[in-house]
Amino acid sequence: MIPVHAFEGKEIAVFGLGRSGIATAKALMAGGARVCAWDDNENARKAAEAAGVPLVDLNRRDWQTFAALVLSPGIPLRFPEPHRFVRMAQMLGVPVIGDMELFARAVNDLKEIDRPRIVGITGTNGKSTVTALIGHILKANGKDVRVGGNIGVGVLDLERLHGAAIYVLELSSYQLDLAESLRCDVAVMLNLSPDHLSRHGGMDGYVSAKRRIFRNQGPDDIAIVGVDDTRSGVMATQLSCEGLRRVIPVSAEYGLGRGVAVLDGMLQDSLSGRAEPPVDISTARALPGRHNHQNVAAAYAACRALGLEPSDIIAAILTFPGLPHRLETIGAIEGVRFINDSKATNAQAAEQAIRAFPNAWWIVGGRPKEEGIDDLAPLFGQIRKAYLIGESTEAFARALGDKLEHVKCRTLDAAVEAAFNDARASGEANPVVLFSPACASFDQFRDFEQRGNAFRQEAAKLVKRRTPTEPA
Repeated sequence: MIPVHAFEGKEIAVFGLGRSGIATAKALMAGGARVCAWDDNENARKAAEAAGVPLVDLNRRDWQTFAALVLSPGIPLRFPEPHRFVRMAQMLGVPVIGDMELFARAVNDLKEIDRPRIVGITGTNGKSTVTALIGHILKANGKDVRVGGNIGVGVLDLERLHGAAIYVLELSSYQLDLAESLRCDVAVMLNLSPDHLSRHGGMDGYVSAKRRIFRNQGPDDIAIVGVDDTRSGVMATQLSCEGLRRVIPVSAEYGLGRGVAVLDGMLQDSLSGRAEPPVDISTARALPGRHNHQNVAAAYAACRALGLEPSDIIAAILTFPGLPHRLETIGAIEGVRFINDSKATNAQAAEQAIRAFPNAWWIVGGRPKEEGIDDLAPLFGQIRKAYLIGESTEAFARALGDKLEHVKCRTLDAAVEAAFNDARASGEANPVVLFSPACASFDQFRDFEQRGNAFRQEAAKLVKRRTPTEPA
């Protein structure tokens, strides 16, 4: 745990008692704050109470005594409308912050010699993979690395701060919106495409939230920016023109005069302005597809910025095991391979999966995002057949129309069975059933992890049904 002393002796409200909320309350208590914690969900309150967090009904409290409101990132700050507690805090001039701001204040309270280095990673897609990959590379090279934030462990649940440590943090747009003083030694922006627009009032608000990862950087800090989409490319240019930090572009589509690119599986390091001999990373089996090649370029650039040698970085990349639910090969049945990409919660993520596994039997659907799947139309010719599930079934059937053969399965178990049968009957060599939903999971599942595990279980059931019983 990282104790937070910024509010020592003061009363502070904590609202939202999930994983990060409980860690936040305990970190503040360890730093001497008087915590008043609450959650509208009774089960969350019970879990917090069991963890020793003091509960106070914030609906019945005088808010003028609070030094700050620490808000869970999942609770609306501005859009579609501020939560009632946010409005209360704003009316009384109580600052509204998040756990990442508390982490930043704990770091900022340290002497410079005791300050750890911080690597922040954001973007619409790929940030979990890049966060885990950077952590893997640093650990493989003997560094004291702690990985968390929006992935795995909440930031305040990580080990205590010290000057030799490197904190590698996945940062969501929600977390960045609640952080004012966070300074990243290395800040990574992977890509930008429409997502969470209702929470940010539109695309401009979403881009503005993401751009906050570069807030507070100075001339000794590094900004690593993917330039393969227009919005991120524009941001890279803007940051370079500002001249406040060093900007490193990364790409999986373009050769770069100064930066890092991975083209056709070959990594090209031109950070010095001179192209080094290219290195083959195509054997990194956990990182297939062009989007993962940009992820590799970003992770490589970040680790170079931290002082690692190129050969040591490459050696670690090739041993990266990958992450569950992200283009994860979960097995094969009678020659049919199953790919679990449950983390693909929007069309842009599904696009990368389709490009990585063309001619697959595609399971898609769930709770649709605002943009739907219309942008995937140019790729419909690369898909053998679609199997529609969840709330989006009818809308996606209309979007596909006569452009792509599809069947309304509605449930995941029916889709897995149908896709497997069709893939097996095709007679093709190495057919693939691709589960890349392009939707949120909340219509039928708690989160994308539960959804991905359900896909894994359905595939396991197929194995069991097709395994002959041993004779007595």
